[in-house]
Amino acid sequence: MLAINLKAYKEAIGESAIKILEAAEKVLEESGLNIPIVIAPQYTDIYPLAKIAKRVMIFAQHMDPIEPGAFTGHVLSDAIKEAGAKGVILNHSEKQMSIENIEKAINIAKKLGLTTIVCANDPVVAEAISILNPDYIAVEPPELIGTGVSVSKAKPDVVKNAVEWVKECNPKVKVLVGAGISSKEDVKKALELGADGVLLASAVAKDKNPYVKIKELIEGFMK
Repeated sequence: MLAINLKAYKEAIGESAIKILEAAEKVLEESGLNIPIVIAPQYTDIYPLAKIAKRVMIFAQHMDPIEPGAFTGHVLSDAIKEAGAKGVILNHSEKQMSIENIEKAINIAKKLGLTTIVCANDPVVAEAISILNPDYIAVEPPELIGTGVSVSKAKPDVVKNAVEWVKECNPKVKVLVGAGISSKEDVKKALELGADGVLLASAVAKDKNPYVKIKELIEGFMK
């Protein structure tokens, strides 16, 4: 999986978010690869992107572990589902959740058929979260996020240990690598260490030519 988090970057909202989606769709079509690509835009962009998405899956950047009701300002799972989201990112280092709320959110997502990517800052946390049965765990050392220094190169043991420990604890859970991923070499290294894909943000969201960048990243998945 190539998961692209658009965060709250001004360069990746509205029409710019649509251009990133169109670039990803074009790359998938041209490459002929059957690699799932995820784009997680701002909540206000979920619906317009989901309406035109073909192969790319639109995810929410977060959701709150609540049922429908009087919760002003919260992000409701039913709402992101209704908007067209296919999944959700949980517990990003910039939007952390308690383990109790992570579990609640995963269970709610499962009921609605939403795929879950749960972030963890190290292998120990990743192993603990795997018991909760998310679909994916994204291991992201927070000190490397947005630095351009890839975790797969700077801290390969973190990736290797996370993959081994998660697979031993719950073989059904897939492992993504995040933090500093910005090139096809970073992707290749992550896959060599056993990861099932990557989660990244600024490398695509802030790039002036997202098509070229996404095409390069997809090349990292080619053998």
